[in-house]
Amino acid sequence: MAELWIGSNNKKKRAELTRLLEPLGITLLTPDELGSSFDPIEDQPDFAGNARKKATLLANLSGGIALADDSGLCVDALGGRPGVLSARYGGPGLDDRGRLMRLLEEMRDVPAAKRTARFVCSLCVAAPGDRVLAGIEAACEGVLHTQPSGNEGFGYDPIFVPAEYANDMSQSFAVLGKEIKDKLSHRGKALQQLVCDLPRLIADAN
Repeated sequence: MAELWIGSNNKKKRAELTRLLEPLGITLLTPDELGSSFDPIEDQPDFAGNARKKATLLANLSGGIALADDSGLCVDALGGRPGVLSARYGGPGLDDRGRLMRLLEEMRDVPAAKRTARFVCSLCVAAPGDRVLAGIEAACEGVLHTQPSGNEGFGYDPIFVPAEYANDMSQSFAVLGKEIKDKLSHRGKALQQLVCDLPRLIADAN
C-alpha cells in the first residue's frame, strides 16, 4: 500500500487531512513517527512558499513522499491580514480563541457589507531531494460574523460563514459540520483537485 507523510503538527488539521484522504487507501504517516524533530520555520511570504518548505523538509527527513499545506484567513477590510500569519496572529501568547477574538476586535466597526474574507489553502507534494511533485492552491469565499458560533472545526471557523450560506450568518464552518466543510472549504477544494493524481504521483516518485 502506498504511504504518504502528512506535514503538519496541528492535530486538528491533520485529522481533517486524514479524513479527506482516507478514501484513497493510502497509509498516512505523521511527523510523530519520524523519531526526529519536525519543526519548520514558516517564514515565506506566501502560502505556497510555506507549503513547499514544509513538504520538502518532511520528504527529506522521512525519505518518503510528503504532503504539506499552508493555509489561512485573508480579510479584505484588513488588507489581507492575517494571511500567512493566521496561526500566529497577535503573538505567541494567544491560542485559537485569543486570535479569533483579536480579529473580531479589529473588525468591530466594519459594516456587514465589507466583512468579506476568504480562506486560502496551498498544498505541496514533495519527494526526497527537494523534488516538488505538485502544487495546488484553492480558496473559499465568505463573510465574517460579528460573534463566534458553533463548536466544530478549529481556528477561525466559528466566525467564517461560507458564501453559500451568507443569507444566514449563524451558519459558520463551526456550525455546518465536517461533511459540508469538507465539500466547501479551501482545503477540501484543494484536495479534490489533487486526489485523482495523488496515487500516480506517489507511484511514479517511488
